[in-house]
Amino acid sequence: MSISTLSDQAIESELGKRFRSLRLRHNLTQQALAERVQLSLNSIKALEAGRGKISTIIMVLRELDALDGLDHFIPEITISPLQLARAKGHQRERASGKRGKPSENENEW
Repeated sequence: MSISTLSDQAIESELGKRFRSLRLRHNLTQQALAERVQLSLNSIKALEAGRGKISTIIMVLRELDALDGLDHFIPEITISPLQLARAKGHQRERASGKRGKPSENENEW
């Protein structure tokens, strides 16, 4: 399945299913997981329904030993040595407010 072809609602639902599967793989009930991460049962239910807050996601992933997966979620933007040389040490400090694709020497939108 290509997640990029799904609607936002379908992606939320899929993420909820994946959290549920991860919890079940650890043989935990929703209540047990809620107690371990010191959240309400409703917070865990919301997460599995695809409506979890980022703080809840982080706590649950940490508890289920899956926090490393966040590195793949939004990878760190890196710059190639060639781009670094072209930029001559200039590092973006703020956005210009213009929309569009990055120029050849920029690695950000």
